[in-house]
Amino acid sequence: MSTDYSRALGARLRAIRNQQGLSLQGVEDKSHGRWKAVVVGSYERGDRAVTVQRLSELAVFYGVPVSELLPDPRPSSAVTKSTKIVLNLESLGSLPADEAGPLARYASTIQAQRHDYNGKVLSIRAEDLKSLAIIYDMSPDELTTRLIEWGVLSPGADGSIYATEDDDDSASWGGDRRRTPR
Repeated sequence: MSTDYSRALGARLRAIRNQQGLSLQGVEDKSHGRWKAVVVGSYERGDRAVTVQRLSELAVFYGVPVSELLPDPRPSSAVTKSTKIVLNLESLGSLPADEAGPLARYASTIQAQRHDYNGKVLSIRAEDLKSLAIIYDMSPDELTTRLIEWGVLSPGADGSIYATEDDDDSASWGGDRRRTPR
């Protein structure tokens, strides 16, 4: 029985192992059998509970603080890696340059790189939003709220950002073509 937390913990364990360039069998070999590949794999899938003691021992084996193995305790934001963030370029164009200038330049650069000049919408990645948040000196959640206030993003009923199901940046903004949030 996997829970969201055990899956998140497993994802952290897998990420640390991958950062060290180890396969599951590599962990077993490097630990001289102390850490069985099947056991570590079941921790990573969230299929098996790991005790605090074992987690501490695994942290020592990987040479990282235990806190690096734990998932982020903060509630996740509305924007995830799989969320497709769709900017309303028409709304962006109507904002004062002193507020939206950095975002407008960023969007313009992406449009130029993609040779996409439809002028209505532009999809960006969650990583782009993180970069923009740094430019605006705020958290991604704060920037998301600001973009919603500006009308550049449209919030979903659950607070998430509307995302299109396909990669067509020329999709209509709003109306009956609005898709459900991911």
